[in-house]
Amino acid sequence: MKRWNGWGNVNTDYPVPSSALDYLTKRLGSLDPIPDAPKESVLSAVSESRLPAHPLVDASAEERLMHARGQSMRDWVDLRYGRVDSFPDGVAFPETDEDVCDLLKYAKETGARVIPYGGGTSVVGHITPCPNDKPVLSLSLERMTKLLDLDETSRLATFQAGVAGPHLEEQLKTRGYTLGHFPQSFEYSTLGGWIVTRSSGQQSYRYGKIENLFAGGLLETPRGQLEIKPVPASAAGMDIREMVLGSEGRLGVVTQAKVRVRRVPEAESFFGVFFPSWEQGSDAVREIVQSELPVSMLRLSNPLETETTLILSGKSWVGIADRGLRMIGYGDTRCLLIFGVTGSRKMFGRTRRDVAAVCRKHGGLVIGTIVGHTWEKSRFLSPYLRNTLWEKGVAIDTLETALPWSQVQEASRTIPQSIIDAMLKHNENVMAFSHLSHVYRDGASIYTTYLFRRTADPDELLMRWHDMKHAASLVIQNHGGTISHQHGVGVDHAPYLPAEKGALGMDAIRAVIKSFDPDGMMNPGKLV
Repeated sequence: MKRWNGWGNVNTDYPVPSSALDYLTKRLGSLDPIPDAPKESVLSAVSESRLPAHPLVDASAEERLMHARGQSMRDWVDLRYGRVDSFPDGVAFPETDEDVCDLLKYAKETGARVIPYGGGTSVVGHITPCPNDKPVLSLSLERMTKLLDLDETSRLATFQAGVAGPHLEEQLKTRGYTLGHFPQSFEYSTLGGWIVTRSSGQQSYRYGKIENLFAGGLLETPRGQLEIKPVPASAAGMDIREMVLGSEGRLGVVTQAKVRVRRVPEAESFFGVFFPSWEQGSDAVREIVQSELPVSMLRLSNPLETETTLILSGKSWVGIADRGLRMIGYGDTRCLLIFGVTGSRKMFGRTRRDVAAVCRKHGGLVIGTIVGHTWEKSRFLSPYLRNTLWEKGVAIDTLETALPWSQVQEASRTIPQSIIDAMLKHNENVMAFSHLSHVYRDGASIYTTYLFRRTADPDELLMRWHDMKHAASLVIQNHGGTISHQHGVGVDHAPYLPAEKGALGMDAIRAVIKSFDPDGMMNPGKLV
């Protein structure tokens, strides 16, 4: 069963050892485990539905609460502090394209606003109903999960767009294939959600981001159905497929997607490397990428993230490893790189040796698979840490960007520092650390995590969060970075989008939205 006010399944947990809590207390100050609002009190705030009855629409208070919020900081504060003030008026559960088309007609006839709902994993407010005098219909694709076709000659798979990551991979694996798209939200996020938010998986260096994998499909819009044909390449004008990518539900509902699949790799493993400093590690990663070594993943953590990750893991070998590393000169500034090698057995050993040679050239100490294996085992479990720490009194949020290599080292210092500085006026400590998680020939993404103490007053908590996020967002803009590398725009990033797209670009985005949705019924308030 899915949690109503947090991440993931109610039966899954991420325990934190007492030593890790001691570490966090030392860094942040004393922790206050503030009780959450009971579910019953939040359910009591669900008002009467404004939608007329429909056989595919559930207007129960339970379903409306379960689809009222996602995973953003504002969403968590609303749910955990019991201050949810907007709900969908009903939740629709279509099973076919025809059902979706019928529901869009129903919404138009009733004047409803429609929020497409995949797995509810958005961290920037994509599925939060904006206050509105119109009824709101949450359109959940959770019953649209089938593999419809597998063209093994072209290696194109056609899925219904509501399929979540694990089910998608299961259906492909029985035929010997994989999509290879593994975001941290993999357990619940869906194919349609990946497409409309331009998602990136942890092994995107091998498999590509979702824009590389999305070949075509069907979009049901207020003006009718749009078919995107899966041609391998085209010079026939502007790419309509690109309009759908990143559209965040503003154009319509993706119901089917054709994606480019590969054979399941023969071999795969993840290896750890320690570097004496961030600069040495960053230079090594850049050389690996620009030398086009066929790794599947490169993830470089800065010193604080390296330390925190190892301590929170609670592994017995962490203390021994720390002492050993310090003895040979890898002290407080050490950084951990995890790299993946995925592919044929023939290339596996050669790639591992070539990457190790580049790392050693930059002072890296290759330590084998123990750290990489630990990361691999918890790669989709780590979001549950947010539940555990919240209940102990610690809030966690993340933000990310992508910049040219010439800006990466400076931005990797100034983004976390801006978060720390923003909390000084609140006389509060914050832990802010970053890693490079997606890399390109011309640049890299910087993914920043920050931990801070919860407050009894939700408005005070949101004020602190806003100050930190705003400060970091301005630094990202000043360095010429994108406001979002993989999380999309939603509500939280919308104020910063015009600086990236420009006035003419924003007008073009609005014009595209109006062309598909002239009455503004699709997911209003998101993206623009």
